[in-house]
Amino acid sequence: MLARLTAFALALVGLAALRAQFDALTGLSLAVDRIWAMAAYFTILTNALLVAHLLAITKGWQISAARAAGLLVAITTVGILYHALLGNQFPTKGVGWWADLGLHTVMPLGFGAWWLAFAPKHVRWSDVPQWLIWPVIYTAYALIRGQQTGAWAYPFLNADALGWAHVARNIGALVVALVVLGLAIAALARFLHSAKPG
Repeated sequence: MLARLTAFALALVGLAALRAQFDALTGLSLAVDRIWAMAAYFTILTNALLVAHLLAITKGWQISAARAAGLLVAITTVGILYHALLGNQFPTKGVGWWADLGLHTVMPLGFGAWWLAFAPKHVRWSDVPQWLIWPVIYTAYALIRGQQTGAWAYPFLNADALGWAHVARNIGALVVALVVLGLAIAALARFLHSAKPG
């Protein structure tokens, strides 16, 4: 019950942050335009995906160890990329600041704490490649969308400004970082599982 209650509380935080981001897009008057703009970002889509899973857990769904760890990889990537590369480039204030705080800091830390406390940990090393599927799908989507619209979600994917060769190197570096992160989370999960009494 505690796992479900905390999952619900975290889902509410995620929903509030997503709504704050929606409200922060004051330059767009139509709701459909705001949603389309938000759908460009890995941060938004990953948080929405995480909220959906948390709500399912609240309803009693038993999340698998591999799925929980994969979500942890994705939302941790959101936090690391923002705080390491993007936060200072796009300063925000007002409701946008609260949205950034919720999406990039509270949700990664909150789900990390939930995962440590409640998620099953019996992952396999062979699960790691599966955790790259969502970031790879997003990257392909972001590149196609950027090429078609001329609006690039992230500077390191901006092929118009950087050229495709540079973007390819950036993607390669991100894949390596994701593999390292996935291996680290898998190692931690396996250690915690083996150390669990009984």
